[in-house]
Amino acid sequence: MIVLKSEADIKKMRKAGRLAAQVLDMIEPHVKPGVSTLELDELCADYIRKHGAVAAPLNYRGFPKSICTSINEVVCHGIPSPKVRLKDGDIVNVDITTIVDGYHGDTSRTFIVGDGATPTARRLVACARDCLNLGIKAVRIGARVGDIGAAIQAHAEAQGFSVVREFVGHGIGRGFHEDPQIPHFGQGGRGARIEPGMCFTIEPMINEGHWKTKLLSDGWTAVTIDHQLSAQFEHTLAVLPSGEVEIMTLP
Repeated sequence: MIVLKSEADIKKMRKAGRLAAQVLDMIEPHVKPGVSTLELDELCADYIRKHGAVAAPLNYRGFPKSICTSINEVVCHGIPSPKVRLKDGDIVNVDITTIVDGYHGDTSRTFIVGDGATPTARRLVACARDCLNLGIKAVRIGARVGDIGAAIQAHAEAQGFSVVREFVGHGIGRGFHEDPQIPHFGQGGRGARIEPGMCFTIEPMINEGHWKTKLLSDGWTAVTIDHQLSAQFEHTLAVLPSGEVEIMTLP
């Protein structure tokens, strides 16, 4: 069931979304060669805590850390570790979800580490960012959820990349994951109709090679099935009664 948010709900979600974006701004200078993903996690967790908020991933269904750090072939849900250090040329997605006054804000960015990334890696990261923006442009009152995925898939495949099917965007509010699901692929004109009060994430995961993923033995880390690169960007959106589509995870 899709829970339509009130003006009061959206006002609270803005605070959570803004803080999540600020965490990404804060951590960006620390995303550099030699830094461990655990260090990134600890910095983010401390920042969130000092701002009176909660890191939603921590202990969510057993997830052991406060953020997700997904490097190179890791599609999503990478677990921060003291053993994993960033290298020049890596790409890493940092996924942040904060809870403020009981409401969630969810956002992620893929960062390029150092100066050694390949042209393909840079093109993939740019494509993932563009896919998110095109998905957002497809959101309007009266449109269908399927219009979002159709726009994303068309652009990614035109660039020679693929769109992950196994993980999708989602409704959000008091719950971390709510209805509706937001696929990043498919046909336009299908799925739930977009209404005022809907709040959801768009978070396309774009792969260099095949779209399929596999889950590692830790039960969380998803990687590309062919070990090629994956990149992702994410925002939380609110559809306002005015017809405006507000990105709530801007700094």
